[in-house]
Amino acid sequence: MPQTPGQPPGDTPGATPAHEPPDAPTPEQTPQRSHQMPPWLPKAFALAGGSVLAFLAGLWLLGRLRELLLLLLISLFLAFAIEPAVNWLAARGWRRGLATAAMFVVVGLLIAGFLGGIGSLLAAQVTNLIGGFPGYVRRFVGWVNATFGTHLSQQTVFQRLPTVTGALSRHLSDLAANVWGFGTTALGVLFNTLGVLLFTFYLSAEGPRFRRTVCSLLPPHRQREVLRAWEIAVDKTGGYIYSRGLLALISGVAHYAAMAGLGVPYAAALALWVGVVSQFIPAVGTYLAGAVPVLIALTRSPSTALWILLFIIAYQQLENYLLQPRITARTLDMHPAVAFGLILAGAAVAGPIGILLAIPLGASLQAFAGAYVRRYEVEEHPLTKPDAPPGRWWRWLRRG
Repeated sequence: MPQTPGQPPGDTPGATPAHEPPDAPTPEQTPQRSHQMPPWLPKAFALAGGSVLAFLAGLWLLGRLRELLLLLLISLFLAFAIEPAVNWLAARGWRRGLATAAMFVVVGLLIAGFLGGIGSLLAAQVTNLIGGFPGYVRRFVGWVNATFGTHLSQQTVFQRLPTVTGALSRHLSDLAANVWGFGTTALGVLFNTLGVLLFTFYLSAEGPRFRRTVCSLLPPHRQREVLRAWEIAVDKTGGYIYSRGLLALISGVAHYAAMAGLGVPYAAALALWVGVVSQFIPAVGTYLAGAVPVLIALTRSPSTALWILLFIIAYQQLENYLLQPRITARTLDMHPAVAFGLILAGAAVAGPIGILLAIPLGASLQAFAGAYVRRYEVEEHPLTKPDAPPGRWWRWLRRG
């Protein structure tokens, strides 16, 4: 159709209007927004829910198996402690099972000797306390009257004693009524002890076979790392036990000589107590070990107790600055603050067992860090300046 003059081009029939883009979609062609769930979302929810359930199940299982895992940890520590001696015997022709049994006998005899010595000491002291109780009461009443100006009568005190002993008897009767609970606890302790001994025996006697089984599941480079870590743990744990045993022996002999020379009763049992407790109970063991001989020496005379106290202090300084650095130089080199922190952590995690395991475990971790962590040179700064070197006489004393 011919275009009329003056008519705009957009008015031509079939032409696109000027105000609309040539490719604008019609309302029927506009896509509708989809409201369907993405196909990956259900799988993500299922995976998250499964992960949470698996985590909760793991926590529940860990809580149920906590006691068993603790027994296995104790057994592993004991196996590490006796393995150097077992390896030494095995290298001289002993079968590993027989060598492990021999170490069990030796350790059992040492524990029995310690408990027997302390038990005899306690029994003798209790017997002496019961036999001398009336004399103690008379001296106490006389001291109170002379010091405070009172007029207490010994007969009055002895008349009051039946009331006290009656209350004590009722308390003991209540404890005896709960004998079933004590029996159950004792049976549980016995069962756990037998379990620890069994696990320790097999971990030590079957050590090479156990390590071969573990390493067979790993590639060669991982096998070398596992065996190196195992060797470090055995070296540090066994070295800790043997160095502490040597220090306990030296301490016991020295304290026995001092107490026997001063005439302290039960010198052998007290020396055994000092040697074992001061070395194998960290942090507070030194104070517990020294308090008992001083108290026993007080029954003889205050001057004897003072001499014993002075000897304990002097020997502790000698051990800290001369004996211990020499003996533990190759087995355990740990700062006292780090050791004390490990003790607190072990007590919080596993109680008394954690206290005993904390330092050997920390020594093993320190050895792992020294083997795998890279160290760098420290920049010179006043805050990193080391202490001045010791004097000539102190270096000579340390060299011995």
